[in-house]
Amino acid sequence: MTRPLVLIEPYADRLGGHHQRTLVALARARPGSLIITLNGIARDASTELRDTRARVVVEPVGHTAAGLLAASRLATGAAAIGRRIVRSRRWPDRLRRLPHQITLVARCLAEASALRTARSLQPHAGAVVILTASESLHGAAALLGRQPHLRFVHEAVTTEDTFVRLLGRLARRHEKQTIAVYPTRDVADQLADDFPDLPAVVRAFSVDDGLRLTDGERESGRTAFGISPAEAVVCLVGGWWLYKDIRVIDAALNRLKEPLHLVVAGYPLDESVLARWRNLPLLRLHTVPGPVVECVLRLVYGAADAALVARHPGVGKESGLVMDAARLGVPLIVSDHDPALTDRLRHQPWALTFPAGDPDSLAQALHSIVLQPLERAGPEAPRLLGMWPAGEQADFLARTFTALTAKDSRC
Repeated sequence: MTRPLVLIEPYADRLGGHHQRTLVALARARPGSLIITLNGIARDASTELRDTRARVVVEPVGHTAAGLLAASRLATGAAAIGRRIVRSRRWPDRLRRLPHQITLVARCLAEASALRTARSLQPHAGAVVILTASESLHGAAALLGRQPHLRFVHEAVTTEDTFVRLLGRLARRHEKQTIAVYPTRDVADQLADDFPDLPAVVRAFSVDDGLRLTDGERESGRTAFGISPAEAVVCLVGGWWLYKDIRVIDAALNRLKEPLHLVVAGYPLDESVLARWRNLPLLRLHTVPGPVVECVLRLVYGAADAALVARHPGVGKESGLVMDAARLGVPLIVSDHDPALTDRLRHQPWALTFPAGDPDSLAQALHSIVLQPLERAGPEAPRLLGMWPAGEQADFLARTFTALTAKDSRC
């Protein structure tokens, strides 16, 4: 008999995104699981979890867990104030980094609070998993939370300075009570030098829920944006974060040779850039600003002949947008920023790659989409990218957790 999972997701309060989608898919794969979201949960995700019989907990359980969460929120507030104070580049780099170090401590305390809550409410879980974990203080979270667990570490946003490094060393032996799950080999390689003793595996975070776009959704997407079936459409989904190369997209759109529709959805966006795009003679711009719920996101993808993903060279973290396109059956135009991803997409009839940072090549790729749309990604596309069905992902987490706790009990 399979036991329910404990799924801890600090970002469940954020609308849309593959964090929520994976949370819901895993809960459906293991009905009756315990969901811990101490920052709250978005209504969209809460509604989708109703048919999973999941127990959703948004408050810490126990005095220690409550104290840890309170300390985390104080630290988060202090970090926010610090970022405002040292925003100017006239401050020394070490001082400007201090708020980010405080954020690492705050995330550790919040994780420990969630782990304490998990220990109280579900002591015999099939697996305890932090779906979006900090890249630091792994052993400290296990020590303070008193709970072995798996932790998905998606990227290394900042590195440890002296104080945080010292805290990590004090709790280093407790790293054996956790296993880091890195979505890509590149992320694993980045963190291996900093945490050589941390047990780790590589496994894609996104899961295949099997809900590919239907012909009806593609028709509805075109209708929603007032686009005829004969016109070419590309979608640009997600917030414009620093690792995304909006500059190369901007330059490529200025080189368009044929009319093209571009559907932009996400948050944050740069309104000044969007204003320029609205004035381009061959581009018809459609915007869906703000975080987007799943049903609207499916209309955006449904309307598109291809999804566009442009990142700076060397960005090797998992792309939720690439994974979305594969699981939904949407063709891809993607930069070759990640050699491992490029290798997997090579010779695929539903994917078109271009050199990262090269607007001429991107403009040529867009032109080719206008003249001849790519094939739809088939049902084999998710597995090609290392994505597993939700049920198999849940089984993997349970097996890995069992191995961890068996090893811990022998110690």
